[in-house]
Amino acid sequence: MSDFPKGFAHYPLYFSLEEQAGLIEAVRDGVSQAPFFQPTMPRTGAPLSVVMSNFGPLGWVTDKGGYRYEALHPKTGKPWPDLPPVLRRLWDDVSGYPAPPEACLINWYRDGAKMGMHVDNDEQNIQAPVVSVSLGDPAMFRIGGPKRGGPTKGVRLFSGDVVVLAGEARLCHHGVSKVSYGESALVPKGGRINLTMRRVTPL
Repeated sequence: MSDFPKGFAHYPLYFSLEEQAGLIEAVRDGVSQAPFFQPTMPRTGAPLSVVMSNFGPLGWVTDKGGYRYEALHPKTGKPWPDLPPVLRRLWDDVSGYPAPPEACLINWYRDGAKMGMHVDNDEQNIQAPVVSVSLGDPAMFRIGGPKRGGPTKGVRLFSGDVVVLAGEARLCHHGVSKVSYGESALVPKGGRINLTMRRVTPL
């Protein structure tokens, strides 16, 4: 896309309505095994505005112990649920990477939730792209450059859209400035679900 960092790709409505409903069912099954939890900032202990869970052998967590990947749910002490096959197929289709994702972060944006500008750099492997899926309410996604601050570009993401951050875009600051709460009935209790797949360890 013009004016966006190299390696940024947006696939509008990649998933059909039926496929989106199937993904929501997969999320419901996953969080029945690994319930949503409230993440907190490492230094301040302030809660993030989203609640989260994970699919895959590793899950991203944040608390007083810092930002990191763990094999076990921080509250239950049990492994994360397996990555749904439909998400592995998506990864194979759009990532261009020869190894599978190891973590899929499930973020639930409820009324008023957003995500500040940040870089996904807690992975040992930053050669692999980040692949994310939007489900439910539309959101304004913004992406800037490798340094914090400066101009950003925005794109409105709708349910079923897929975004890939690869190449230069992989280490660009990005975030969600607004969720248009209540515009979609896909998520049973309202809001937006974002699924973000990452490869954590090197090949």
